[in-house]
Amino acid sequence: MHSVLQRGNAILAYALSVLAFLTFLCFASTVFLDYRTKADMNTVKVVVKNVPDYSASREKNDLGFLTFDLQTDLSHLFNWNVKQLFLYLTAEYETPSNQLNQVVLWDKIILRGENAVLDFKNMNTKYYFWDDGNGLKGNKNVTLTLSWNIIPNAGLLPNIFSHGSHSFKFPVEYTTSRM
Repeated sequence: MHSVLQRGNAILAYALSVLAFLTFLCFASTVFLDYRTKADMNTVKVVVKNVPDYSASREKNDLGFLTFDLQTDLSHLFNWNVKQLFLYLTAEYETPSNQLNQVVLWDKIILRGENAVLDFKNMNTKYYFWDDGNGLKGNKNVTLTLSWNIIPNAGLLPNIFSHGSHSFKFPVEYTTSRM
């Protein structure tokens, strides 16, 4: 005859095995879905200033200011295994001193049940667009890309890039007016 502790242990072990199997089925049912979608972006206003960066050193670095439009519908990305989306807008460019520069300019968290249709007009960036030198003035190929991480209930944490990006150029002269 088994004791109460042995019977409780057997029931708990069986229940955890069933839950682990159900969690794996949750993951397996959504792992092969395509989570990419189209995003339309546009820059409205683009200026560059040469200002001291007191956080790193006292020398002057380029600081870009831009406003952008963003339209996309992410509502079809939500299924029963998606808790939330972490969206972020990056700017990618090349300078003589660095082959690849990537700067996160804006981010947003969308929880399940919230409105996932984005239609932003004339949005300011959430974070500063600093360059570690003077690589923004006159830069002719800066590319904006919208990406997101899917936060699942169970499974992988994929990094997804949208279909569509926007390229723009910075002016060849520094702006001296206040923003």
